[in-house]
Amino acid sequence: MHIRFESHRRRFVLALGAVGLATALYPRDVRAQAPKLRIGVIGSGHIGGAIGTLWVKSGHEVMFSARKVEEVKDLVASLGPLAHAGTVAEAIAFGDVVFVAVPYAALPQIGQDYGAALKGKVVLDATNAVAARDGAITEEATRDGIGVTSQKYLPGTRLVRAFNSMSNQIFTREANRPEPRMGVPIAGDDPQAVEVAAGLVRDAGFEPVVIGKLADAKRFQMGSPGFGQSVTAAELRQKLAPGS
Repeated sequence: MHIRFESHRRRFVLALGAVGLATALYPRDVRAQAPKLRIGVIGSGHIGGAIGTLWVKSGHEVMFSARKVEEVKDLVASLGPLAHAGTVAEAIAFGDVVFVAVPYAALPQIGQDYGAALKGKVVLDATNAVAARDGAITEEATRDGIGVTSQKYLPGTRLVRAFNSMSNQIFTREANRPEPRMGVPIAGDDPQAVEVAAGLVRDAGFEPVVIGKLADAKRFQMGSPGFGQSVTAAELRQKLAPGS
């Protein structure tokens, strides 16, 4: 088991290096040839299912998880051999990258139950805090900023906020549209993790717009100017420019 883990870790490190080099040196059409990653999805409902499907179609291997594995078997069967079904623990172990798309109130429990397994992982956080559904934690996310709050409950992860600003219907409809593509805001404290997230945004069929650190993710959380903006990357940058 230890040998297999080390082999998997080395493969991920090499893949991250290749992704970073491709992003820095080559145009978008060449970047698409960068090594594919394994992605574990926690929460395979509307957003998790939609974005995970886009990644499978772009050539990534994705494990979809749910509280009951049977809930994702139809989705997996429809996507072919690159899609898998598993438990949350299995998806975390499987993924070079973990995509979290659950109700926001579930984050503390995920951190408590799977914190050790998630430590050091690149985690893309697509959660939104909704008062009617998530209760008191919504006040904390609103007060402190959702990026900072998510990192608090998922300590030790290389967290990037991504794919939270639109509905699954819009993501599905606008993916891979003709240029200019729809901009997707992202934010994170770890530069390499942000690069990985940016590559996955591109592979899903969008243009990443790096907003800043996790503290800046409040600029595209629910109720903010960057939320719900189905616009190009250039238009999104303009809307979120200082003083706008």
